[in-house]
Amino acid sequence: MNNSQQRGTDRSRDGERPQARGTDRSVARRAELIVIGRKLFADTSYDALSMDDIARQARVAKGLIYYYFKSKRGYYLAIIEDSVADLVERAGSGTELPPTERVHRTIDGYLRYAEHHQAAYRTIVSGGVGFDAEVHAIRDGVREAMIGTIADGAYGRRDVPALVRTALLGWLCSVEGVTLDWIGAAQELERDTVRDYLVRMLRETLGVIEEFEPAFPAPPAA
Repeated sequence: MNNSQQRGTDRSRDGERPQARGTDRSVARRAELIVIGRKLFADTSYDALSMDDIARQARVAKGLIYYYFKSKRGYYLAIIEDSVADLVERAGSGTELPPTERVHRTIDGYLRYAEHHQAAYRTIVSGGVGFDAEVHAIRDGVREAMIGTIADGAYGRRDVPALVRTALLGWLCSVEGVTLDWIGAAQELERDTVRDYLVRMLRETLGVIEEFEPAFPAPPAA
């Protein structure tokens, strides 16, 4: 290989590296904007924030937000999806634990998330701004993920009959109501108290499920 060919090869290799670094920077920059957006929407309503406001408070050019998210709504949805992923990840941790302990940890992780990310939690549970089909779909996805996590912890499987799923969904909707009331009351109750109450509710629900579906016995109480 002559020197010219060698230099060409070197340029090709060097050209690949900035592209990889650029991709990493893009991912990191997008993640930074989502973190900023979570803080902004935590303090201000969706309608009260314009793209100019967001760009100014984020200290970036408005075009950068359009580049990554296309619109304010796209930015808002990306923030919700990021919050959802965080909630599901926290609630679903501890897969190595015995079933009862895993369920206990799932509920505790759920409450911890709601406690420390109240605005994001309210958005996820309420379905966002007005009636937004995409946000409602995200919320329904969270519910399905949570039902799967609880079913896996209680029965060692995620695929459950319709009655079992309906019963768990009913319990989860109660969890949402209790959690919203708890964070709205400035946590007058200790998190441990709320968690133990929800665990007890779940235990009763699993007992009722067993009566209707004997093939799905409730795990023994810890």
